[in-house]
Amino acid sequence: MPNRLAHETSPYLLQHADNPVDWWPWSAEAFEEARKTNKPVLLSVGYASCHWCHVMAHESFEDRATAEFLNEHFVSVKVDREERPDVDAVYMEAVQAATGQGGWPMTVFLTPEAEPFYFGTYFPPSPRQGMPSFRQVLEGVRAAWSDRRDEVAEVAGKIVRDLAGREISYGDSQAPGEEQLAAALLGLTREYDAQRGGFGGAPKFPPSMVVEFLLRHHARTGAEGALQMAQDTCERMARGGIHDQLGGGFARYSVDRDWIVPHFEKMLYDNALLCRVYAHLWRATGSDLARRVALDTADFMVRELRTAEGGFASALDADSDDGTGKHVEGAYYAWTPEQLRAVLGEQDAELAAQYFGVTEEGTFEHGQSVLQLPQQETVFDAEKVESIRRRLFDARAERPAPGRDDKVVAAWNGLAIAALAETGAYFGRPDLVDAALGAADLLVRLHLDEQARLSRTSKDGQVGANAGVLEDYADVAEGFLALASVTGEGVWLDFAGFLLDHVLTRFTGPDGALFDTAADAERLIRRPQDPTDNAVPSGWTAAAGALLSYAAQTGSEPHREAARKALGVVKALGPRVPRFVGWGLAVAEAFLDGPREVAVVGPAAADEATRALHRTALLGTAPGAVVAVGAPGGDELPLLADRVLVEGRPTAYVCRHFTCDAPTTDAEALRAALGGRPVG
Repeated sequence: MPNRLAHETSPYLLQHADNPVDWWPWSAEAFEEARKTNKPVLLSVGYASCHWCHVMAHESFEDRATAEFLNEHFVSVKVDREERPDVDAVYMEAVQAATGQGGWPMTVFLTPEAEPFYFGTYFPPSPRQGMPSFRQVLEGVRAAWSDRRDEVAEVAGKIVRDLAGREISYGDSQAPGEEQLAAALLGLTREYDAQRGGFGGAPKFPPSMVVEFLLRHHARTGAEGALQMAQDTCERMARGGIHDQLGGGFARYSVDRDWIVPHFEKMLYDNALLCRVYAHLWRATGSDLARRVALDTADFMVRELRTAEGGFASALDADSDDGTGKHVEGAYYAWTPEQLRAVLGEQDAELAAQYFGVTEEGTFEHGQSVLQLPQQETVFDAEKVESIRRRLFDARAERPAPGRDDKVVAAWNGLAIAALAETGAYFGRPDLVDAALGAADLLVRLHLDEQARLSRTSKDGQVGANAGVLEDYADVAEGFLALASVTGEGVWLDFAGFLLDHVLTRFTGPDGALFDTAADAERLIRRPQDPTDNAVPSGWTAAAGALLSYAAQTGSEPHREAARKALGVVKALGPRVPRFVGWGLAVAEAFLDGPREVAVVGPAAADEATRALHRTALLGTAPGAVVAVGAPGGDELPLLADRVLVEGRPTAYVCRHFTCDAPTTDAEALRAALGGRPVG
């Protein structure tokens, strides 16, 4: 018989709806039940495409004896970290403070007042490698709760007090200057893996936000070292197994330093960020590889993640059926030489093995290889390679596909909207801009209420119950601002303004610091607040970027001032931990550069001269430049006010720091003013 999770919209919670565990969703009622029955709370946090979450579920939560023990002695609460990042952040901070590490599944034991007193991540069904079994942990916690309640209460109280005292250094509410950005670049140089690209050792995550900073820093200063790190990192990732060489898109991370073997789950946010970065790399360098990767990543998102309602699903699982009914990580993506021969025949299989680095020993497990593009001297026939790629892609499509988490997360859709809008505009792909518009339309129709308050998630056209957090407001505003620049439709700027008004009134503290949850959100044991960029831009730095762009589009001083104050934390963190504040540093580059404001006035966008100026403006590399396009005398966008045609021809105006260049009708002169390179 299904448990309470059967009524939830989260795919992760629904995966546990048939467990024999009597799960509760996170709710006041669950903690009231714990108080009433005098039981501790087991909080289990994970997400739908998490490999070890599936493992622990199968080993422990599907086990009837374990479930009976849990149901007798605990109130069990399941949380999808992607639906409730606030709950996840608060207790992950406690786990990391107590154990020095974290991850998912996250397993935390709480008092009925939601105060944590014992922590862990994955626990095996029997003792293993120094880890106690899950049953041993449960019995130990039950005994402590029953026999040493005062000690438990003391531990829980101390943890909550310690969390409350963990204050963030905000800097001095001033944006970073030349000195701090140069120090951040130097810090990145020290951590750079010159042999393999990227930063640090294994596991290696795509540093998309750091690359964005490097590209902007090069555009502003001409620093060749910054561009080289960005180019080499992007090339190594694109050639590695982390990049799907057949279907496009990127896996979550590489388990090795060489980008060969990925952890195979594919997340919307990674692909949105990387699509945009590769498009920006092409904009700066004209790299054919960057163009191909930007487009194949955009096509992957639209083909495999777009939902029936027009939004974008959260993720594809790492695991899939290997053809025997057993779910195995990477089964959908890996190949043996024998499998190549079965699809391609002997001769083409030999060529494919050489081109994609497939070996008899295998680069992955059980003699399988993850397809990659190793550097080699051989010159391959492009048409033959493309034919092989298509045949392998078609054959792979016959394999059992990985599961898809159909949940639409507002923040990640905002990132996808920005990436698809810009990529579509750069490469003459109006279908990609249309896909961005479709997702934006869904967010407005379904996720926004009459007060422009955001719901974080929806699924199958049904909006979830969880309120949007700071990253939702900031990333959706970022997406809408990109749409305004690409389409010239002022409604997207208006919607961005509504969202950013909430940032100013509900997420900002009196000193300009930002909180991850709104002032009127559910009260947790601590109000989460994290300015560091990890898998995605933090809400804090994403808000700084959107506030700055909105101020440039509208001339709003309160929004620019809020961005400046928010960047104070980047001034403090950038020189010390540049890898973990990459988006904040990218925004700081835009702040230092202006950012530049570009208005293009001319007849309808279909006019060839208007279109040429607009595209030139979008392809400028000046950090964070904003673009408005429209007819003279139009009131769609504030930057168009009082802009007139020069000699009756489409005209571009460039301003920065309250000073404007002479208007120009020449696309080449505009390009020179905004940086970038000649583009056909």
